Amino acid sequence: MITHPSKEMKTRHSPLILIKTTPLLLLLLSIISSAESTTPPEKINTVLELDDSNFDSTISAYDYVFVDFYAPWCGHCKRLAPELDVAAPILAELKKPIVIAKVNADKYTRLARKHEVDGFPTLKIYMHGVPSDYYGPRKAELLVRFLRKFVAPDVTILNSDSAIREFVEEAGTHFPLFIGFGLNETVMSNLAIKYKKKAWFSVASDFSDDVMVQYDFDKIPTLVSIHPGYNDHTVFYGPFEEEFLEEFITQNLLPLAVPINHETLKVLKDDHRKIVLTILEDDSEEKSQKLIKKLKAAASANRDLVFGYVGVKQWEEFTETFGANKETKLPKMIVWDGDEEYHSVIGSESIEEEDQGSQISQFLAGYREGRTERNRVSGPSLMGYINSLIGVKTVYIIVFLVAMLMFFQHITKEEPLRVGTRDQAVHATSSEAERSEYRPEDKQD
Repeated sequence: MITHPSKEMKTRHSPLILIKTTPLLLLLLSIISSAESTTPPEKINTVLELDDSNFDSTISAYDYVFVDFYAPWCGHCKRLAPELDVAAPILAELKKPIVIAKVNADKYTRLARKHEVDGFPTLKIYMHGVPSDYYGPRKAELLVRFLRKFVAPDVTILNSDSAIREFVEEAGTHFPLFIGFGLNETVMSNLAIKYKKKAWFSVASDFSDDVMVQYDFDKIPTLVSIHPGYNDHTVFYGPFEEEFLEEFITQNLLPLAVPINHETLKVLKDDHRKIVLTILEDDSEEKSQKLIKKLKAAASANRDLVFGYVGVKQWEEFTETFGANKETKLPKMIVWDGDEEYHSVIGSESIEEEDQGSQISQFLAGYREGRTERNRVSGPSLMGYINSLIGVKTVYIIVFLVAMLMFFQHITKEEPLRVGTRDQAVHATSSEAERSEYRPEDKQD
C-alpha cells in the first residue's frame, strides 16, 4: 500500500529543496553581475566633447584620457584641433587605449577653474583619474609617440639586439632612454615608476658585442642613457644603489647641451642646477655646432651644472634678457640661476674662435673660484617665460572691464556729460583695455 507523505514530512523537506537551489541561483547572479562590471568601456576613436554633465563620468570610465581645455578664439587651439582628430583613432587602438577629449573652457568656466586651467590651450592627461600636465609636442604623429609613453610598461625587457633596436626606434626622440645592460629589472623598477613621465626605461638581458661597441661600454652591469634627438649618450658603471642611480638619472634627463626654447624651459624648471648659458649668433651655423660639441665635453665633466645654448637669431627676445643682441660680441657665456640673476665671469666675457675648449675651461674655473660679476636679468625669470602666456583669469577680467566700459559708454551716450573730462577718461581707459587684449600666445607657438 502506497501512502502519501505526512504534512510534517512536507514541511521538513521543502526547506531542503530551497537550500540546494539558492547557492546555484546566487552563483548565476554573481557571474552575470561580474560580466556586467568587467565589460570594457566602449572604444572611442574620435575626439569627445566634454562639459559639466559628462566630464567626471568620462574620466572615471576610462583609464587614460587626454583632455584639451580650449577656447574657440585661440589660434593655437584651432591649429591643435585637426591634429587631435588624426591622433584619436590611433590612440584608441593601443593595447591600453587613450581617449582624447576636449572642453570649451571659455564656456564651461566652472569646470575650467576646478581643473586649474589658466591658459589656452591647457593640456592634461588623466591616468586613472589623476591629472598630469602635458607639455609635449602637438603634431599628431609626435603626440601619439609621446602619449604612448604613459601606457608603456615601467621597465621593458629586451632579450636580443633586434629588440634593443626596435625599442630605441619606437621610443622616438622626445624622451631620454635608459637601458640597463645586464641589470636586474628590480634594480630599476622604483625609479622607473618615479620618472615614468620623463623617460623610457628598459633592461637588456641578452645582447652582442656589437651592441657594446655601439653604446661604448666594455663591462657589465652598465646603465646607458641615450638622447636620440641629440645624438649623445652617457655610460654609468655604478654603484647601483638607488641613491647613485637616481643621481645619474636626474642628471641625464636633459641632453649634455640643451637648446633653449619654450619647451626645454619647461623641463628646466624641475632641474635645480645652475645653467651655463652660451649665447650664439645663430645656433644652426657650422661654427656654432663645433662649439656645441665642446660644450658637450665640458658638460660631461661638470655634471653639477646644466649646459644650454641659444641663438640670437632663434630667440632674440630671450637673449636680450642677458644683455646680448646682434651688436654684442658673441659667443658669450654666462651662468644663470634660472631666476632673476646671472653671473658673468671677469676676463671671459666672450669666446674667441681659436682654442675654444681652453676658454670654456677658463670660464668654468673663474666661475668656481668666484671671479664673477652679478647681474640682474632685464626680462622674465625662467618661470616668468613659462607663465608668459595670457591666463584665463586675465581674459575674464579684461572681458568684464570692457563690458563695464561699454555699459558706461552707453549711459553717457544717453545722458551726455556737461564736463568733457569724464568722457575723455572713459575713452582713454577703453583704449587701454583694448590694447591689453593682445595675447602673447598668439605670437608664440
